Order: sequence, then C-alpha cells, then structure tokens
Amino acid sequence: MARFYSFSFPYVFLAFLVCFILTHASPAAIDEPTGLVDKVCNKTSNYTFCVEALYSDPRAPDADSYTLAFIAFGVAYANANSTRDYIAELLKNTSGQDYHSRLEICGHDYLRAVSKLEEACNDLNSETFFGLAKLAGAASKASDHCQDAFRGISSPPLGSRNGDLKRLCEIGAVIAKLFTGSS
Repeated sequence: MARFYSFSFPYVFLAFLVCFILTHASPAAIDEPTGLVDKVCNKTSNYTFCVEALYSDPRAPDADSYTLAFIAFGVAYANANSTRDYIAELLKNTSGQDYHSRLEICGHDYLRAVSKLEEACNDLNSETFFGLAKLAGAASKASDHCQDAFRGISSPPLGSRNGDLKRLCEIGAVIAKLFTGSS
C-alpha cells in the first residue's frame, strides 16, 4: 500500500528550519545514529552532514528505508526551493550585468533541481524507486552548473548552498540504491 506524504507545507518556514538545524545541530545532540542512518551516512562524502541532515526530521530515529528516502528527498527539495527563492531575491537587488547573468543561470539550474527533486518525491509516493538515484544526480548536477557559473569569482554567493544541495542529493542517491540493490 502506498504511503503518501504531503509537500504542501510553507516552504520558507521549512527551509529556514532545515537551514537552522543544519547550521546549529551538533553531533553530540544525536545520541547514536540508527543502524540504517549509519549505513547510509558511511557511504557519503560527509558523514556528519548526512547524520545532521537526516536527523533534522523527527522521524529519522524510527525510519525505515522508505521513510528515510522521504526525509532525504524532502530536505533536498526544501533546500533547493529555498535557494531558488534566495536567487530570486539576489536578482532583484543586483545591478551588475555579469553578476545578474550568472544569477539567472543559477535560477534556471535551481528550477531544474526543484523539478527533479519534486519528481523524486512523486516517484516515492507511487513507490517507483528505479529512477531516484538518477533524479538526485540531475539535481546535484544543477548545483554544479550553478557553481561553474561563478567560476573566477573569489567568493561565489551560492557556494555553500550549492555544496549543501550536492551533499543532500548524494544522501538521496545512496538511499535510492537501497531499493535497487546497486552499490
């Protein structure tokens, strides 16, 4: 029987909450990750980030792989949506044409990332797992493309956000592989 999770929550509040938790959570606040979270996070490039991201959702301690997938893709979706909104604000307040053009590229990239992550959430709702890793990869590539748009800029305005989305997508891809049996 399919489990349905709604993504009709206030995006701005959720994005703020996720960013706050990821910024202020400490590994000490998490007693001991569950075996499943430990297994997943050990396959990522940043174990601590992974544990903190997954445990930003109160369902994580009792989550099975299906719920953990919803958590991972939900957090990634909220992050991408928040960054897309942030880019829109930066575009309103930017006067330099070169900088504006780079931000427009990122705006398109994050529109693509949000779309791919929304598709992943819809696939989870219909218990369609085989495309999840590919969708996570496409969202991750969108953040890479955005980062490349600011190549040559000493302090890219979205560097941290791009890195966070990339790591969140990596978590989603690792969890997706639990369903397909690939490594």
